[in-house]
Amino acid sequence: MEQLQHECGIALVRLLKPIEYYVEKYGTWQYGLNKLYLLMEKQHNRGQEGAGIGCVSAKAEPGSEYIFRERAEGSDAIKEVFQATYDKIDRASAGQSQSSIPFCGEVYMGHLRYSTTGRSGMEYIHPFLRRNNWRSRSLMLCGNFNMTNVDEIFQALIREGQHPRLYSDTFMILEMMGDLLDSEVHHWHALYQQKTTDGQLINQMIAENVDLAKILQRSSKLWDGGFVICGVTGTTDMFAFRDPQGIRSAFYYHDDEIAVVASERPVIQTAMNVPIENIYELQPGQAFIVKQNGRIERQQIQEARNVSPCSFERIYFSRGSDRDIYQERKMLGKLLLYPILQAIDNDLENTVFSFIPNTAEVAFLGMTEGFETYLDEQKKRLIKEKGTHLQEQELDRILSLKIRQEKVALKDIKLRTFIAEGNSRNELAAHVYDITYGSIRAGKDNLVVIDDSIVRGTTLKQSIIKILDRLNPKKIVIVSSSPQVRYPDCYGIDMNRMDEFIAFRAAIALLKERGMQSVIDETYRKCKAQLDLPKEEVVNCVKDIYRPFTANEISAKIAELLEPDDIRAQVEIVYQSLEGLHAACPDHKGDWYFSGDYPTPGGNKVVVHSFVKYYETKEQN
Repeated sequence: MEQLQHECGIALVRLLKPIEYYVEKYGTWQYGLNKLYLLMEKQHNRGQEGAGIGCVSAKAEPGSEYIFRERAEGSDAIKEVFQATYDKIDRASAGQSQSSIPFCGEVYMGHLRYSTTGRSGMEYIHPFLRRNNWRSRSLMLCGNFNMTNVDEIFQALIREGQHPRLYSDTFMILEMMGDLLDSEVHHWHALYQQKTTDGQLINQMIAENVDLAKILQRSSKLWDGGFVICGVTGTTDMFAFRDPQGIRSAFYYHDDEIAVVASERPVIQTAMNVPIENIYELQPGQAFIVKQNGRIERQQIQEARNVSPCSFERIYFSRGSDRDIYQERKMLGKLLLYPILQAIDNDLENTVFSFIPNTAEVAFLGMTEGFETYLDEQKKRLIKEKGTHLQEQELDRILSLKIRQEKVALKDIKLRTFIAEGNSRNELAAHVYDITYGSIRAGKDNLVVIDDSIVRGTTLKQSIIKILDRLNPKKIVIVSSSPQVRYPDCYGIDMNRMDEFIAFRAAIALLKERGMQSVIDETYRKCKAQLDLPKEEVVNCVKDIYRPFTANEISAKIAELLEPDDIRAQVEIVYQSLEGLHAACPDHKGDWYFSGDYPTPGGNKVVVHSFVKYYETKEQN
């Protein structure tokens, strides 16, 4: 019900044969560019704020550009970027050789942006570019990442004598890697200059020997965060590098014609029309590298440690068309069977099941499958208990029992809440969803509605619960297929303020109601005392806020906080358990938003800072 802004999307395409090969086989030199468009469009969900593409041409003649870039802001950025690109191609194509046409190259890079820092503007849209007349010293960079220790990286650059022009992790990483790339090129240039005075030959030897793995190893020592960082040099070397905790995801495919990388697996399956078995996941700490001669390398840049792939990728962010994600989301729904049964007092006969929004449909399918299996078992039990004494009328009644499913609400995409004034905007927000009148029996039926996650609860309180109450159900049960979001994310999701989380507000309210203000004050003192510690020494003492209460107590308080004053139905909130999450997504243990167990030291520092900011702005006013 609440749209979360989250991880960006990346796409890389590397042609492994001369461009003439693609012209002869596919009828166009734009084969690689067209594949990039498909990879980006299929990841449209990952970037609503901007998009950018880049290209490097190995055949560009001196005196003409060899690196091309196009970027745009806004939700239609992909369309705008490619329209502008194809327009440039059309204007330049007449009477020119392929080597002079913009975006005619061997390697392509694409990026879809979601801001996680609040910064906006064209200067923050990837790819970032460091140009140089020396091909081997040019570097283009994009990524799906957020660094928790930007301040440390910033200071490290200053100590080296640099003057960073932007306080942006992407820009600083570009300059850090670019400086090391310069050093690498200088090393090889000095070596080969002793053997020949032929500058172009020296350039070629440098291109063959630049060690991207070494540059990544040296530059990433300081990085703390979740990331997939992608780069292309002016000599068409290409890389994608995943963080050692495996927080962010990336997948790759290659054959003898092409190598591609994307944030999600089914995107590659669709764009390349290949089976799932041919697509591989980039492993934690690993880099996928394609050299300028087409040689493919997989290098372990950093040792994998505390591996914690993001579970929100599985619950919500990634496309549900992925084979494994589809099954995991269904399992998340199935595992909610018994908590829901308890909430409706086992009254399946008088309960209607539904879902909001559409992204929760797969969890809804799993939930109803679980209830159908449960109901079948109940039917068998009843029939066995009655045995030969079972009357035909009673048998008919037992067999007729079924899970009642309805589409009780749908989003009216035509409605735009463009009015900024508070009360008027809230009034409009209450009409964003339409309900299906007559879908439940007024005053008699329970209504169970499943969602992917309940983070802030704003839409629930302002809109959804009020709308559902118009159907006059006896009870409204809102179900979250994910656990309670209790802690800020610092690795790329737009969830970073403590008081945003309804679970946090519920815990604070319970502490105050029960005369436990001292817990809040003591947590602040503990957090404040850690602000100047190195991140490696910081511990997440914000867990103390939740420690006195069970998950059910917090859920009950959440329901109380979210229930509008004029509601007629009883409202209950049911959350997935942490155990259920781990059972459904066993290979994706990154649960820091729910558990507070951050996989990197920087995560603990972020949550401590976040609580101090909350306390000093809310509790002391």
